[in-house]
Amino acid sequence: MGVITTSSFARMMFPGINKIYGNAYNKHKPEWPQVFEKSKATNAAFEEEVGVTSFGLAQVKTEGGGITYDDMSQAFTQRYTHITYGLGFIITRETYEDNQYAALGLRKATALAFSMQQTREIVCYNILNRAFSNSYTYADGKELCATDHPNKSGGTWSNELATASDISESAIEQACIDINDFTNDRGLIINIQPQKLIIPVELETEAVRLLYSELRPGSAENDINANKYLGRFPEGYFVSHYLTDPDAWFIQTNCPDGLKYKERRADAFDTDNDFDTENAKFKATTRYSVGVTDPRCIFGSPGA
Repeated sequence: MGVITTSSFARMMFPGINKIYGNAYNKHKPEWPQVFEKSKATNAAFEEEVGVTSFGLAQVKTEGGGITYDDMSQAFTQRYTHITYGLGFIITRETYEDNQYAALGLRKATALAFSMQQTREIVCYNILNRAFSNSYTYADGKELCATDHPNKSGGTWSNELATASDISESAIEQACIDINDFTNDRGLIINIQPQKLIIPVELETEAVRLLYSELRPGSAENDINANKYLGRFPEGYFVSHYLTDPDAWFIQTNCPDGLKYKERRADAFDTDNDFDTENAKFKATTRYSVGVTDPRCIFGSPGA
């Protein structure tokens, strides 16, 4: 267990320092709310969201014949288990007393809050960072993006390009076609549409060309930019600084139950003193769960 002592900040015990640096960088605005739907969790250790199958197509009723009866059943169940995250630091009384730069401040509490924020971002965006790994699966037993998501009623569907591709006009076109072909568990057509691109910083320039150029990007022809003309991405694109694969890209759809952040307990900061050592303790804790209910919320490609 680390304890901040006078030796940890030896130079802070003496006058003459002009500047303390390294703990006051600008930080990005919270990015997870741009992709994840936030809700207040219940007072339970976990929550479950249960899918149901729909009815199939209506059947021909012959004259004098009977009605065909169908049924519905429970589909896949996604569990959200709330996890507690915490971090703290201990500082000796002597360090606090002898610090010559209280006005400048070590801003340890601010640094602690920053660590909590960064943790939340990484936990959330790991859902996308692990989207193509079969080590991280969800209710249907598949990773987030897969070409063979099973239907409870039989058959499979895909929210990943059949051939992994870098972001391009043709790849986006195929992804949009695939999204428009989404069906429900019984194979009935549903209205799922692309809403925005989610990309790492490395792909931002290319995304701007693909979405906003007046003419077809990368072509000498005078064709229009179909993506812009059709308004395929009403929410444009979003750059996440927490996506770790420079080639992977995603399309978020309007699927109503998708990426979710359930907050069991908001960030809480506490302090206490140890009677014997006179050390001061500072800690921050929070509790939440992150996951995916319906994978139709995301379409992706890991890049070529």
